[in-house]
Amino acid sequence: MAWPRRNAPHVGLVAALAAAAALLIALGWPLTFFQDTWAILLERPGLSADSLLRPHNEHLVVFQVALEKLLIKVFGMTSSHPEMLVMTGTLLASAALLFAYVRRRVDPWLALMATVLLLFLGAAWQVQLWPFEIEFSAPIAAGLGVLLLLEREDARSDAGACLLMILGLGFGSLGLSFVFAAAVDVFLKRGRRGWGRAWIVIVPLVLYAVWYVGWGRDAEHHLTLHNIFLSPQYLFNGLAAAVGSLSGLDTIGVSGQGDPTWGRPLLIVVIGLAIYWQRRRPGVSATFWPIVAAALSYWLLAAFNFIPGREATSSRYIYAGAVFVILLAAELLRGVRVSRQGLLIAGAVTLLAVAPNLAEMKDGADFLKEQSVLTRADTAAIEIASRTIEPSFALSPEIAGTPSLININAEKFLPVAREDGSPAYSPQELTEAPAAGQRQADIVLSQALPLATDTRPGSLRPASDRENCVEVGGAAPGQEVRLSPGKTRIEVAPGGQAGFSLRRFAVGEYPVPTAGAPGESTTILEIPKDRAPQPWYLLVEAAQTAWVCR
Repeated sequence: MAWPRRNAPHVGLVAALAAAAALLIALGWPLTFFQDTWAILLERPGLSADSLLRPHNEHLVVFQVALEKLLIKVFGMTSSHPEMLVMTGTLLASAALLFAYVRRRVDPWLALMATVLLLFLGAAWQVQLWPFEIEFSAPIAAGLGVLLLLEREDARSDAGACLLMILGLGFGSLGLSFVFAAAVDVFLKRGRRGWGRAWIVIVPLVLYAVWYVGWGRDAEHHLTLHNIFLSPQYLFNGLAAAVGSLSGLDTIGVSGQGDPTWGRPLLIVVIGLAIYWQRRRPGVSATFWPIVAAALSYWLLAAFNFIPGREATSSRYIYAGAVFVILLAAELLRGVRVSRQGLLIAGAVTLLAVAPNLAEMKDGADFLKEQSVLTRADTAAIEIASRTIEPSFALSPEIAGTPSLININAEKFLPVAREDGSPAYSPQELTEAPAAGQRQADIVLSQALPLATDTRPGSLRPASDRENCVEVGGAAPGQEVRLSPGKTRIEVAPGGQAGFSLRRFAVGEYPVPTAGAPGESTTILEIPKDRAPQPWYLLVEAAQTAWVCR
C-alpha cells in the first residue's frame, strides 16, 4: 500500500486538472472573441514586422499575435474554440508546474491544495475565461518553468531557462518579472557558479531592448511621480487582493474590480505570522529571493504605469498575484511537517475557499456569455447591412450596447470576415437568438443600413390615394405593419404627435424609435435592401388615425 499512499497527491493532481479542464471548456464553449482580441484580429493585417511587433498598449505581444494569426489561418474566425483550448492548456500547465515547484518544499498534499486554489480561482475569471489574457497565463507557465530549471544548476537547464524567459517576454510584460528573478539567482550563485551565467539574463533583456527601441518606445506610457509615490499602497492592495481571493472571502464582480475588504486584515495577519515564524526559525532559503524579486517587480511595474482600470484588485491581476503569494508561502514553509489532522483541516479550508470562487467564475462566464451574444448580433447586423453600410461605421458603445466592440468597424471587419469566416449569427440564427441579441441587432441595423425618415407637415393626400394603405393608430391601436425594402409612406391625420417605432428580429418590443411625426403630416420611411430575408415591422402610436402606404 506504500505506492498508492505515496502517489495519491499526484493522482489528485490529475483529477483536479481534468476537472478544471472540463469546467473551463464547458464555461468557455458558448463564448466568442471579446474586446482586445478584436484589435489583434482586425488591426494587424499580414505578417509584417510591424504587425507582429507593434505593442499592445505598452506590451510586447509578438507570440500572442503570431499564435492568434496561426489559429485563424488554420481554423478560421467562425469560432473562438481554438484559442480557448490553447488558453486552457496554458492554465493547466501553470497549475502543474506550480505543483511541481511547491511539492519540492512542502508536503505534496499541501502542494495539491495550493494548486486546486489556483485552478479554481474564480476571482481571476478574466484570466481563466478570456483567451486574450494569455499574456498572463503564458508568462506564468514559462516563469515557473524558469524557476524549476534554475534549481537544476547545469548549463542545459540554464539554456532552457533563457529560452523560457524569451517566450514569457514575447507574451507580455509579466515575463520581465521572471527575468528579474533569474538575475537575482545569477547574483546569489555568483560565488559558486561565477558570472558566466549572466548571459541567461542578458540575452532576453537585449532582445527586449531591441524591441523597445524599434517599437515599444512609441507606445503610450503612464509613468509618473504620483504613481511611484503610491506604489507601496498598490503593492499592499495587490497582495491583499491575492490573499483575500485565495481565501474565498473577497469577490471580484463582473465589473472586474474588487475591494479586498477581508484581504487587508488577512494580509496583516499573514505578515505577522511570517514574522513570528522567522523569529522561531531564522533565515530563508536562497530560492526565496528570486520569488521576492519577481513579485515586487510585478506589482511595482504595474503601479508605475497605473491608470484607471488597472487597479491592483482587478480580476486579471489576481491570477499572477495568487501565484506569487503561493510561491512565497511555500518558501517560508519549506520543510514544515504537517500532521494528518492538520492536512484534513487544510483540505476543508481549501474546499471552503473554492466554493465562492466557483460562484465567481460562473458569474464571470455569464457576463462573457452576454457579451458574446451582443458580439454575434452586432457583427451580424454589419454583415446584413454590407450592401449600403458606410466603411467608417463603427460599433461605438452607444450603438453596440457594450464598450467591448470599439475595435470593430465595417471597413476592417467585412474583408476579414469574407476571408476567414465570421462568428456572427446568420439571419436565421438571429431569429432564435436571445432577446438581448435580437434587440441589439435591430438597433445596429437601423444605424448601419441606415433607416431614414423624411417628414413633411401639412401634406396629407386625398383619401382616393390610399388604395394600398393600412389604417392604424386610433382606429387600430397596437397593430403592426409588415414593411418591405424601399419607401413607405406614413400619413397622420390632424391631431397630436404620432410615434413610429420598428422591429425586425426583436420579439414583443420595438427597439428602433424614430422622431415620429406631427398631426396632418406625411413621412417617407426608407429601408435599404440588405442581405436578410426577414421583414421589418412598424408600430404607429397615435390617438388619431394614420395610414401606412406601401
